[in-house]
This record gives sequence, structure tokens and C-alpha cells, in this order.
Amino acid sequence: MKQNIETFLGCDAEYKESGIVIFGAPFDSTTSYRPGTRFASKVMRAESYQIETYSPILDKDLTDKKIFDGGDLELCFGDTNSALNDIETFTEKIFDDKKFPLMIGGEHLVTLGAFRAALENFPNIAVIQLDAHTDLRDDYLGAKFSHATVIRRIHDLIGDGKIFQFGIRSGDREEFNFAAKHTRLQKFNFDGLEKVLDELQDTPVYLTIDLDVLDPSIFPGTGTPEPDGATVAELLAAIFKITDRVNVVAADLVELSPTYDPSGISTAAALKILREFLLALDR
Repeated sequence: MKQNIETFLGCDAEYKESGIVIFGAPFDSTTSYRPGTRFASKVMRAESYQIETYSPILDKDLTDKKIFDGGDLELCFGDTNSALNDIETFTEKIFDDKKFPLMIGGEHLVTLGAFRAALENFPNIAVIQLDAHTDLRDDYLGAKFSHATVIRRIHDLIGDGKIFQFGIRSGDREEFNFAAKHTRLQKFNFDGLEKVLDELQDTPVYLTIDLDVLDPSIFPGTGTPEPDGATVAELLAAIFKITDRVNVVAADLVELSPTYDPSGISTAAALKILREFLLALDR
């Protein structure tokens, strides 16, 4: 008999031999509308066994890669700073061991913890954000740390000219005014992505993918659904361009909330995106 340890499908290599480390950040304490993203990584692990390890799109297989599943972090739901610090510490360990961290959220605020570790290792890092929302509020109901403020907090760390936002179709007027002065924001779609990638050829990139960038007709399982979004094919095309053209040094996939999709199609979409993303990474 062997111990039963559940991992993402095809991500069961030993830590020492792996180039990529996946881990879950089950935290949703600042969610502004519908909570439940804390369950994403656990549900994705369990449901991953309904997909294949092989990608007909890329003609690659997860079994040909060395990927370690680090499990879910134990995060304090009642202490945002503690949770962010724990995420940062864990991500820093992955960087110290010369591996690629891919975090599964959780609400979008978890990005801040992983990004702080990335910034320590790559001081000139840029951010590409694929998302429905600007996430540029300076505070949300008085709170500086929220999934609605995460990109603003990242801007506090790296300043102008290093944040590139695509697919954005929701936010208040102040956020769009801030973006016009301080970030590069593309409304509604991924137009202009190739030009940005040309500019980032020699720059390390943190890629954050908020799955509500997808249209809720195909991805209803998220806390803040926003109509008129991308298709899975459009999102995958953007991911393939990014991983092919620039040096992505860390990434995350956030804001799946499986509770709001009993059909499971949102989790299925998230898993396909995760599989293709892992296979597209040249690690």
C-alpha cells in the first residue's frame, strides 16, 4: 500500500527533478461579491483526471515534462498580510531553487504575494494582466489590500510603464483615468499584444491570468462575472503568443469559483487552460 496523495494530472514528478512547481493559494477573504475561489485548486486537482495529459493543439504531453505539485498553502483567512507573506515566502523558496512558480488562486489579491517574490529576483520585471477588471482601485471600502486593488498595489512597487492590461471591460471611471496615465490598458480584447511583446523582448515578465477575462456564457464559475469576454480559444492564443515571445518567469491562474458552476464547465475550461499553459512553457 502507498500513501494516497492527490496531484494535478501529470504533475507528480519529484521536486528536485522538476522545472515547474504548481501550488494552490486558497484565499478569498477580500472578495467583493461572491466568495468561493478558495476551493478552486482543490476542485481542479480532483477534476483534472477527466482531461488528457496530451494536447492536440501543441502536440505535447504533460508526461514528457517534470512538474511538481506543491499542494495548497495553509493560509490564514482572517489575516490578509499573513496570507500574502506566506505566499511570498513559498514563492521565494521556488525561485531560490531555480524553478518556475505557477500559482492557482484564490482571489486575485494572492498575486501580490507571489509578485513580491518575483520582484526580489527580477528587479526590472514587467506584468502582463489578462482580466475583465482593472483592479486599480486605491482602496475598496477603505481596504488597501483587496482583489479590487491588487494591480494598484503592484504599481506602487514598480511604477509606470511596466504594467500591461488586456481584456479589460470593467472598472470605475477613476481606475480608467489612472490607467490612462500609468499603465498600458487595452479595453475588451487582446489587440496590441504583439506590439507589447516586441517591447518586452529583454524583460522578465510576470503573467497573471484572471479567468473572468472569459465570457461568463462559457465561464460562469467566477465571483464577479462580466459579459462580453474572450473565448477559450482567444485566451489560449494570447497565452501561446506570450510564452513564445517573452521570458515569463512566474505566473498565476486565479478567480475560478467552482461553487457557482454546478455543471463543471468552468473548471473544465480552467484545466484545459492550465494544461496548455504548462505545455507552452519552455521549462
